[in-house]
Amino acid sequence: MTSTLLQEKFNNTLDNSLISEIENIGKIATFKTNDIIIDINQPLKFIPLLLEGNIKILREDSEGNELLIYFLEAGETCTMSLTCCMGTTKSKIRAVAEQDSTLIMIPVQNMQKWFHENASWRNFILESYQTRFDEMLEAIDNLAFIKMDQRLYKYLINKTKLHDTKTIIVKHQDIAEDLHTSRVVISRLLKQLENQNKIKLSRNKIEIL
Repeated sequence: MTSTLLQEKFNNTLDNSLISEIENIGKIATFKTNDIIIDINQPLKFIPLLLEGNIKILREDSEGNELLIYFLEAGETCTMSLTCCMGTTKSKIRAVAEQDSTLIMIPVQNMQKWFHENASWRNFILESYQTRFDEMLEAIDNLAFIKMDQRLYKYLINKTKLHDTKTIIVKHQDIAEDLHTSRVVISRLLKQLENQNKIKLSRNKIEIL
């Protein structure tokens, strides 16, 4: 099972010898929806490669409010955890399972060794950094320049792509927490989007039209 998933998700990015090594030394971990995978201030001894599912990466302010930074999909890793591992610091993010997820955890020392010795791993890490950097710039732009209704609609579209469905099962409060606003604001904007025939609302469900 592990070998099949590794080959399927990483065959185009990592060479076969490295995939075999990951299979031998990696530790499989499974998480249910909303489980915390990595928490803020947690020491990191492993880095995650996502085999199945989706993960959301969050930051937290001084009052405990969370802000969604980006999503991880199968075949990706969390570069913010990589940065903490490279600097031997504690995690600055919270990683939460968006849906049931399977990961393979790699010891930090192997990650550092492969970066110097394996070109496919080095390229994978550098490309991951670039992808996450672009997404964080987009997140900053969203906060600074895009109105909340546009951010909300974009958030919903991203959700449909992650789950490969036009119907999202989500509570208004959960959306509000991801977008760092209030449930009342989200409910009002969702109703506005429905009046514009962009979505259809039902109990804890949102259909993108």
